[in-house]
Amino acid sequence: MVYYFVERMTEDDIEQVQVIERASFSTLWSASTYRHELRSPATSRYIVARASSTPPPPRTERSAPRRGLLASLLPMLSVRQTSVRDFPIVGYGGVWLSVDEGHITTIAVAPAYRGRGLGELLLNGLIDQALDLNADVLTLEVRVSNIVAQQLYLKYGFRPAGTRPRYYTDNGEDALIMWTDPIRSQAYQERLQQLREQLFARLREEANEPGPLRNNLRLGTE
Repeated sequence: MVYYFVERMTEDDIEQVQVIERASFSTLWSASTYRHELRSPATSRYIVARASSTPPPPRTERSAPRRGLLASLLPMLSVRQTSVRDFPIVGYGGVWLSVDEGHITTIAVAPAYRGRGLGELLLNGLIDQALDLNADVLTLEVRVSNIVAQQLYLKYGFRPAGTRPRYYTDNGEDALIMWTDPIRSQAYQERLQQLREQLFARLREEANEPGPLRNNLRLGTE
């Protein structure tokens, strides 16, 4: 039985995050780059997903409704930053704020845990972080060949809005640019709540499985 939850990334998490990064991407960030990002919380937010064989401790505080929807729908899967340090990190993601735009920089899941909804869980956590940063819309770049990731983003209201030719330096592949409609609108928030209820049901089912699925599914902004 495996439970998953998300929390804000700290500098102590960098080493574990870099292990997942090396298994997921060909272009890597240095530890100093991560430290710089984590020390700029007004414009940069990073989160991690952790795995536990037992239900994580319940939150002792509840966020405001605008920011705490994920926590309220996934009470067993979202905990306070300081409540757990011993559970392994199985995924991470980040978002930058530029004026009123939230730019999702990365989402990656450890190979042994792909295909279990963790990429979607991380995306939801980043949406909450973007709302907390007062972003009005979200944007990202994704490899034109990464259909799995594109399907996830389409599900959450991202729409294609052009390409960046030869954006990825490892092989010169183009990036598809995707944007959402305003994420604070009633229509988007209602759809988001429906999707989160579905995700919650899926993760509850996953918690009853004996261990991580091992397959080739990859989620990420690359």
